[in-house]
Amino acid sequence: MKEKMSHLDEEAVLLLNKGKRGFFRLIFGRTTVVVLLLAVQFGLLFAGFYWLRDYTVYGGSMLLGLVVALVVVNRPRNPYIKITWILLIMLFPVFAIPFYFYVEAEWGHRLVRARLEEIGRETAGLLPVQEEARRALEAEDPGTAGLAAYLQRIGGFPVWRNSGADYYPLGEDAFAAILEELEPAREFIFMEYFIIREGYMWGRILNVLERKAKQGVEVRVLYDGTCALFDLPYHYPRQLERLGIRCRMCAPLRPLVSTHYNNRDHRKILVVDGRCAFTGGINLSDEYINRTHPHGHWKDVAVRITGEAVRSFTLMFLQMWNAADRGMEDCTRYLAASAPVRGEGWIAPYGDSPFDEENVGEMVYMDILNRARKYVHIMTPYLIIDHEMVTALLFAAKRGVDVKLIMPGVPDKKTVFALTRSYYKELIAGGVQIYEYTPGFVHAKTFVSDDATAVTGSINLDYRSLYLHFECAALLHRVPAVADIEADFQRTLGKCRQITWEDCRRDRLSRRVAGWILRPLAPLM
Repeated sequence: MKEKMSHLDEEAVLLLNKGKRGFFRLIFGRTTVVVLLLAVQFGLLFAGFYWLRDYTVYGGSMLLGLVVALVVVNRPRNPYIKITWILLIMLFPVFAIPFYFYVEAEWGHRLVRARLEEIGRETAGLLPVQEEARRALEAEDPGTAGLAAYLQRIGGFPVWRNSGADYYPLGEDAFAAILEELEPAREFIFMEYFIIREGYMWGRILNVLERKAKQGVEVRVLYDGTCALFDLPYHYPRQLERLGIRCRMCAPLRPLVSTHYNNRDHRKILVVDGRCAFTGGINLSDEYINRTHPHGHWKDVAVRITGEAVRSFTLMFLQMWNAADRGMEDCTRYLAASAPVRGEGWIAPYGDSPFDEENVGEMVYMDILNRARKYVHIMTPYLIIDHEMVTALLFAAKRGVDVKLIMPGVPDKKTVFALTRSYYKELIAGGVQIYEYTPGFVHAKTFVSDDATAVTGSINLDYRSLYLHFECAALLHRVPAVADIEADFQRTLGKCRQITWEDCRRDRLSRRVAGWILRPLAPLM
């Protein structure tokens, strides 16, 4: 056994070294060419706007700006996003007006939206309503049953019984469980992650995937195209194909300016043989398991789902996999009923798409806040939220609900942290309690309420997660893992310091000014 582990470590080191050599491939490879061509196109676009400036009368541009601002106001959009556009249009009409209509044209979005709608039609009904689970939940908790009905109606995500959930309070714990579950794989392994970065963690996993592929297991890996910028070579899918692993990039960067590059695949899904699935905040990179420490101790979490509810994650993966290509496969052979698991409660895995006009992730969070009676405890790395979410947090606190948020003590992005802190004073004044994790960075995304309901997945409390990205999560109700999530919150709270209104008032002037300036631009962050 020791010899086997030593061999795995050697393989991981080799892969880590390949990652270092990848830096040179980044500088001199196709990715650099793509980025340069994109930069040239953006440069030409704004040069054209600048040229138009010389042919624009000031009064005429102001009148045109007013007309376009009225157009913005009457579009069905989030009010905060409207405010951002109106501010830009009134300050820089010659530049902002053409750019607004370029974004609204949705040249890139239309193709992706049409593809996803086609896949949605072809896979509709593959996960039928679980009538027994629905009726039992309706009898137990009509409020949560209403939320489950919303997930079914909007996205076709059923609520399941005969399923179980195991919670992992650290990336290291989840990593060990992932390796343990990969080993007995016999039929298929599906992996979908926002970030894959060469190093120890990915090296260990890749070693298993390569071996499983040689044993005849179908292995698929899907990752977001932004990895090609700094983390992986542009043609990395070809490298994995040579190992017997099918691989695709979601929205790969190409030398053509398109608005759909703003919609990233931020999901984290691992499915093994249809018998278990993992989701949470953990990407496949060494900082997530504290092998490296770029921002102090990295606090992240994951959940393993077993039983019939795994089928929802399997279908989510297959829908995104087929959206990344022009073909469409028969998904039914991967959706055979998983062996039921003896478990209490209900589990509803769900996804969120930026193209369906439904902010599913935000709606689930707000439903939990609005129905809570005793407490809502939240961990999130970012807090860049709209008026509706601010109102929901404050209303819960003012009703006497114990609303606590755990935020990072060591930020990963200083500008985002300044913007996050700009919300503190208003929330604290309204009774929301905010804590910062002193050992380092919190990347966990969890809601837990009233010892009954919890959510964990990939959905941050920021505009990108709530409006622009593809996301996923698992809603747990009356499942034993809910108690584990709350216990982890309390343990983590012991490593935090509470932020007071006085702390906000004494915060560095530069940070307060940065937050004040960035607040109107929050939807762009």
